[in-house]
Amino acid sequence: MNFGQRERVERGLAVILTAASAIARWTQRSLIGLLLALGVAQALAQSAAVPQPYTEVFYPSGPLRIQAYLYRPPGNGPFPLVIYNHGSRANKERESWQFSYVGRVLLQSGYAVLVPERRGYGRSDGLTFSEEIGQETGPSPVGSRRGTPDPADSPDFVGRLQAESDDVLAALDFLTTLPFVDRGRLGIMGWSFGRIVTMFAVSRSGAFRAAVNQAGGALVWDRSAALRTTLLAAASQVRLPVLLMVAQNDRTTASVTTLASTLQAHNPTTELIIYPPFTPSRNPGNIAPGHLIFSEEGSTIWENDVRTFFAKHLGGDAPRGIRWAARLLSSGGQSRA
Repeated sequence: MNFGQRERVERGLAVILTAASAIARWTQRSLIGLLLALGVAQALAQSAAVPQPYTEVFYPSGPLRIQAYLYRPPGNGPFPLVIYNHGSRANKERESWQFSYVGRVLLQSGYAVLVPERRGYGRSDGLTFSEEIGQETGPSPVGSRRGTPDPADSPDFVGRLQAESDDVLAALDFLTTLPFVDRGRLGIMGWSFGRIVTMFAVSRSGAFRAAVNQAGGALVWDRSAALRTTLLAAASQVRLPVLLMVAQNDRTTASVTTLASTLQAHNPTTELIIYPPFTPSRNPGNIAPGHLIFSEEGSTIWENDVRTFFAKHLGGDAPRGIRWAARLLSSGGQSRA
């Protein structure tokens, strides 16, 4: 091999080695990027599942001591605050349910959250719903078992829920002791029985700037004329903006849609969302499947709607890149997607 040939071979080898080195560096960077992406995705998935930190607090409601869970965003505030009212949990009243997923949803927008365990729930004082109404179980979503009286027929049924709204309004005094809460920007939100309690509370107090009603009373609406009458009367007293939400395959949508026109008459910012049918992965109580859209499993469907609504009326961060569900405005039955 002469000198010229050797030089050409050496140059060729150098080119090959340089290319191989570049390919190795690109492969390494790509693998690192892929691993980082997978790590971020895993971290995001885990953060959604990890319970949010809360502080257990107690406050008085008349002679009763009420337990509650307080979620606080980082920083000094003052923060808007949303009171979340849970639904019934027949035969599980004395279990502690922190509703961490609600804390997660609202903390994203910079809201503090208070979740009261109303009388008879968790470690709060007072008789449980079942004890006071005199039934072994709470209201059945599909009617009572044969031979078992329907709690919705009890003359104490509506009165009990009104008394639970006392426990919610008592929290307003407790909030005055929290310097990080902006008491001029209070919201309230409830699911099922918690929505009934929410409507009773906002009909009696002007402290709140916005309310969210999730399938309130859907499981008992057609079984209690007293409840229907009382809720409509309460709605006629409400002046703040309300977001009403329900799934098409709940037991009924009437518990939400019937109130819409009454609320709209007093505040045109009232909004109504009827979601497509929802099927949960588990339904041990065999209730109307659409009712469970407002459980943790369905939260990704409605959380952006709740956050957007509260952002309009309380401030805070609205979600980015939201995907609107079919929305019906009670002003004219309009829809948008």
